[in-house]
Amino acid sequence: MASVRFLLNGEVVEAKDVDPTRTLLEHLRGDLRRTGTKEGCAEGDCGSCTVLVGELEGEGPNSKVAWRAVNSCIQFVPMLDGKAVISVEGLGKDEPHPVQAAMVEHHGSQCGFCTPGIVMSLYGRAVAAKGADAPVDEVLAGNLCRCTGYGPIIAAAETIQPEAAPDVARELADLRRDQALALDYADPIAGLTRRWFAPLSVDELAATYAAHPDAVIVAGATDIGLWVTKLRKPLKTLIDIGRVDALKTIAREDGRLRIGAGVRYVDALEMLSERYPDLGAMMRRLGSTQVRNSGTIGGNIANGSPIGDMPPALIAAGASLVLRRWNERRTIPLEDFFIAYGKQDRVPGEFVEAVLVPEPAPNALFKVFKLSKRFDQDISAVCGAFNIRIVDEVVTEARIAYGGMAGTPKRATACEEALVGQLWNRTTIHAAVEALAGDFTPLTDARASAAYRAMTAGNMLRKVFIESARPDLETRVPEAAHG
Repeated sequence: MASVRFLLNGEVVEAKDVDPTRTLLEHLRGDLRRTGTKEGCAEGDCGSCTVLVGELEGEGPNSKVAWRAVNSCIQFVPMLDGKAVISVEGLGKDEPHPVQAAMVEHHGSQCGFCTPGIVMSLYGRAVAAKGADAPVDEVLAGNLCRCTGYGPIIAAAETIQPEAAPDVARELADLRRDQALALDYADPIAGLTRRWFAPLSVDELAATYAAHPDAVIVAGATDIGLWVTKLRKPLKTLIDIGRVDALKTIAREDGRLRIGAGVRYVDALEMLSERYPDLGAMMRRLGSTQVRNSGTIGGNIANGSPIGDMPPALIAAGASLVLRRWNERRTIPLEDFFIAYGKQDRVPGEFVEAVLVPEPAPNALFKVFKLSKRFDQDISAVCGAFNIRIVDEVVTEARIAYGGMAGTPKRATACEEALVGQLWNRTTIHAAVEALAGDFTPLTDARASAAYRAMTAGNMLRKVFIESARPDLETRVPEAAHG
């Protein structure tokens, strides 16, 4: 049996005989008695459990540590092997850290339960290689406070200056394992046996998954973590792709981006925003900073959620998937991957290896609209994505996809047919909106009624037309105004 080793506040800690589905939060508070980190929701929503995780990137003298704020309540302990963790106890050992001092000076805390997570999020902004210039509201969107009110917290945040990140590259290099991590855990009380595999290469991943086709693949655990903390689902075999560096790369090839399945949202945001600005704006509302620092593009697709926000936008962009099983690969259009609710075109032992995203076409309008009850960190009621090419005021191509309107992310083919070959005007838009009734029969649930979904789906298309006809007209909620 292998053990899990990581740095905690600069010191090496080792977890032996650890249950692979034990969360970092449970390990910190229970085994290590670091009780400053709090449990508020156990689902990655409130941010009171926020810690910083540092991961070594690169090889040799050019390697560096990338620090990210994450929710420890949905990070499994084996995911931290070879990494560094800073909890709130790692700040202000001799005197208050500047972040802590600012919170005191501006009265940013009352009951204090959420304060450790807020401190760690603001500290993460101060030392982050990516996101250090992110708006304070965006950084704090994943931290909920019920009693202080955000005014004093924001006032404190605005006084905090960037600082050098802890340099633990040498220590992490010493912890780095050359062999794939494998754990076996037997619970004599519950009678459960759990196995954790963490391969180092895509070939090892393919072989491991072929040998264990019933295993659950873990990327960022932003979804699977809730299977454990909320559903209490017994996961017997898990395969962690976090050590497969080849799945974390983004490359340009043949006029498109190849995004590895293990690329986190935060690492894909810049390149996707450059090509599809509206997609970038939506991604900054997808989850929270902590979720975007953990969740992966491939994971959002592979879990097959009908309300996942990335698939509609990527379908509209014309993306394809590279699927691999053992030594075989196949490429399919992304929209063909989703067959029905909870069912994808993926045979046992086959996994998502990469997403291929084409460059935007000339003269194309690309718009993405996310409708949710909260502006930040909320699940969409409807997500609409529109890729419409117009030449001489005539629609020549249209790719339109929605999430939340059916059991899967789905293209609106009848709506597309009503647009192509027609003049780009109000009459055409009206006909295309009417055609949406032939594409979708939405459901009523806790997020929205069927009638509301149908109405807003049509209004999103109308909004595309209005924004194209009146680019000077303000149609979006200003980011500084949300709260």
